[in-house]
Amino acid sequence: MKDSYLNFANGGFGARLTNMLGMPRPEFLERYEPEQPVINGSVLLGSGGDPALLETLAALFQSMKTQTLFHAQTPQWLKIANDAGLITGRWETKGKQSEKVKALVFDATGIGDSSESAVLHRFFHDSARSILNCGRIIVFGRPPEQCQDARKATVQRGLEGLMRSLGKEIKRGVAAQLVYVAEGAENHIESTLRFLLSPRSAYVSGQVVHIGGAKKAARDPADWSVPLKGKKILVTGSARGIGAAIAEVMARDGAKVVCLDIPQAQIDIEKVAAKLDGSALALDLTHSAAPDTLVTAAQADGGWDVVVHNAGITRDKTLANMRAEIWNSVVDVNLSTQERINDALLESGALNKSGRIVCVSSISGIAGNLGQANYAFSKAGVIGMVQSLAPSLAQHDITINAVAPGFIETQMTAVIPFGIREAGRRLNSMHQGGQPQDVAEAVAWFANPASGGVTGNIVRVCGQSLLGA
Repeated sequence: MKDSYLNFANGGFGARLTNMLGMPRPEFLERYEPEQPVINGSVLLGSGGDPALLETLAALFQSMKTQTLFHAQTPQWLKIANDAGLITGRWETKGKQSEKVKALVFDATGIGDSSESAVLHRFFHDSARSILNCGRIIVFGRPPEQCQDARKATVQRGLEGLMRSLGKEIKRGVAAQLVYVAEGAENHIESTLRFLLSPRSAYVSGQVVHIGGAKKAARDPADWSVPLKGKKILVTGSARGIGAAIAEVMARDGAKVVCLDIPQAQIDIEKVAAKLDGSALALDLTHSAAPDTLVTAAQADGGWDVVVHNAGITRDKTLANMRAEIWNSVVDVNLSTQERINDALLESGALNKSGRIVCVSSISGIAGNLGQANYAFSKAGVIGMVQSLAPSLAQHDITINAVAPGFIETQMTAVIPFGIREAGRRLNSMHQGGQPQDVAEAVAWFANPASGGVTGNIVRVCGQSLLGA
């Protein structure tokens, strides 16, 4: 749906008026197009203490052909970058005239005490005004729960407050993220770094990503422009909206997509599948035979590599006015069917080795919502399913993650009353609604074969919404 305010606020008169009245001024977000570089501009590096990731980052930036600069606090970057074949230089602080950069990347893994946090202040104080519109901020740290020293765990947890504050302060379409990298997982960060630096993550901000040690070594795609080439992927609820966008992005990234929706949407699902050179499957997932039907379909394809649980419904009523069948139908479609399908695919082996399960939750499952107790319960349950299954599935080299969309511009949100719709658009750090593509790009990152160290994550695609945690 068209956002008239976005266009108005970026016009000549509109820009002046919004500035004068102190109104939000959303930025036109940069979104990924095929053949784009990972990042269009330089990355400024910073670090503190005894950083653990600089050598890894240098190798990855060399692989991405990314230009780098380094802050005065990180002089060791010059040798590290040169050894990796990178051309780099020292970033000079000259007030508002400092060289502009597209991203700020700070390795905080070596900060072991809150008394050492001044390095964080200096780096971001110096560079905050130098980041370009639609830029990126990425802070790397160690998972606090895995730190042996209490003081290190304390300062590493503090990084979350810093990152989220930066996302809200800088604005201009700049997205900020924190990536906790477990010891031993340093070689599993490339897919996440590429996603978070690129326009693929346009509407993802204020998020914490956990990367652990995968059972097997990272399997980088032969071609990062089509990382899903040769993969067979099921996308449920893909006749329209977010599901159709997920199917499209998966196909764009090289996958063979099985598009699934209810029998009543068969014509639409066949159109989507034909457009993507995929296949269509009309099936009521709540039917008792659905799991066995999917196992048979998967085995006929030689197994599926990725399953995306996107199908979902809403039946809104306050709980006091909600009939039992309304509650049951929403929970069944949004949660119980996912559990049954996962069980069937995993027990039969129809999900291939190194498989990926990606679920679509919702910000309602995190923050709750008036009149959506059933929906919020089901979507919070999806989060619980992801977090509870992740450790056991990791033993079989299978990952499970979820995206939690916020306000996304779809046919469903287009019919929301004007006042509520505008609040949904503006109450986030981007001051606008997201696009179905934004959710799809996050799903594709989780589906990437190089994302083996990324599991048990719940990542909100919400522009850093002010609602919820």
